[in-house]
Amino acid sequence: MSDGELDEGSTWEAAMGAAHHRLSNLICLVDINNQQADGPSGKIMGFEPLADKWAAFGWHVQRVDGNDLPAVIAAFDAARALNEDKPRVILFDTLMGRGVPFPEIVGMTADLAKYTDLHLFAQAFPERFLQIGMAEQLLMASAGGMAKEGFIPFATTYAVFGTRRAYDFVYQVIAEENLNVKMCCALPGLTTGYGPSHQATEDLALMRGIPGLTIIDPCDALDIEQAVPQMANHEGPVYMRLPRGNVPLVLDEYDYKFELGKAKLIRDGKSVLVISSGFMTMRSLEAAQQLQADGIDVAVLHVPTIKPLDEATILAEVRRLGRLVVVAENHSVIGGLGEAVAGLLMRSGVATTFRQIGLPDAFLDAGALPTLHDRYGISTQAMSHQIKGWV
Repeated sequence: MSDGELDEGSTWEAAMGAAHHRLSNLICLVDINNQQADGPSGKIMGFEPLADKWAAFGWHVQRVDGNDLPAVIAAFDAARALNEDKPRVILFDTLMGRGVPFPEIVGMTADLAKYTDLHLFAQAFPERFLQIGMAEQLLMASAGGMAKEGFIPFATTYAVFGTRRAYDFVYQVIAEENLNVKMCCALPGLTTGYGPSHQATEDLALMRGIPGLTIIDPCDALDIEQAVPQMANHEGPVYMRLPRGNVPLVLDEYDYKFELGKAKLIRDGKSVLVISSGFMTMRSLEAAQQLQADGIDVAVLHVPTIKPLDEATILAEVRRLGRLVVVAENHSVIGGLGEAVAGLLMRSGVATTFRQIGLPDAFLDAGALPTLHDRYGISTQAMSHQIKGWV
């Protein structure tokens, strides 16, 4: 558990119950990183002296440096070897990001650190964090300047602001000079119910038109975790659509690894090939399971890198088995992955039955996301219904 969860009374009720029942096979781990969404954990609700509290509840307590791997392993070994009729707790004092490579990385944002999850970086590395204020054009211009000085800036904002509002600065300041700026923009496509002012349904169309810009649309937490170091290692500008908050974990079940510039076949099938990106890969996998009951065998090709497109893999999968090809994306049907794939197939002389699942060429409504996803055809049920009608 995190140190923030020590605020909950149920945590201490469970601790008391475990000691009363002498659950000697129970090892509880507490990550003391002193970070919560609204600030340092100790300031939100003081929890020290923590070791004394757990001991008073009847637990065997160890406290170690959570960034020291040998100490962590030794603590586990000691907890397992303990010959006492009581539960064990290991308190880990951790510093998030300690030992992280790329000391030249800086975090920058336009008044949206908390809402793009960059506040965690700011708390761990305050000397490497820059708050630009509500000025997205200045954010991109400043990021370009930092890159010229040898830093690797990760600039965060909402996708509508990073693309529509700051487009000229991204194009001329960053991309034209091939500067090493990593733009991570939240609320891509239809991931907010706030209406057109915050729905970046055309961000891929805008950014695909910029020469030399790498574009990433991750599916889940695993994709993000593996993409970020590769973004930092990549020389040149990168735009990543950023899921935020409690991002689901999906692809770990499929022996998947993110590789920049590579599409991956997540699931094979003989009837339909769905080519997808972002959270639509998760929806495609869910729809594939539903359609299996109707005898429709759906393959899912995940394309996390929109540009440069993995043309070889896409062409190889489309040419195989003569399946219906469906591109599914959380983006307007204009200018996104669907049109990128369609253009590739036409240029390559590949004739196939082709369909798109995406957002309409329209200003979308505000409202609850499940309702909007159903309305605009990108929910799992809507996907299944459309594919079933095409087969």
